[in-house]
Amino acid sequence: MPKSPPKPALRLVPGDAEIYDLMRTPETTSERVRRLQMEARALAVEQVEALERVLLEASRMAREIAEGGDAYPVGAREIAGRLSSDLPAKAETLKAIVGRAL
Repeated sequence: MPKSPPKPALRLVPGDAEIYDLMRTPETTSERVRRLQMEARALAVEQVEALERVLLEASRMAREIAEGGDAYPVGAREIAGRLSSDLPAKAETLKAIVGRAL
């Protein structure tokens, strides 16, 4: 029985996987540092934007609790009321800071 040719070693990679260009010259250390700093800044902006979204969602939940009536303890309603008014301002401040940093 003849042997079948060996199967090629194939694997799937995600569409957004980086492909190294073999024709390109290697990065210098300073180029690599610059690239990594840019990536770190981009990730930091993404994280701050995620925090803004979470703060706005927390503000919405706090407003629901503050307006929830007797179902919630008085102290919880008071704290939630303060948070519902403070958190959007904090999120807006974060947005302004990130906007200036770009």
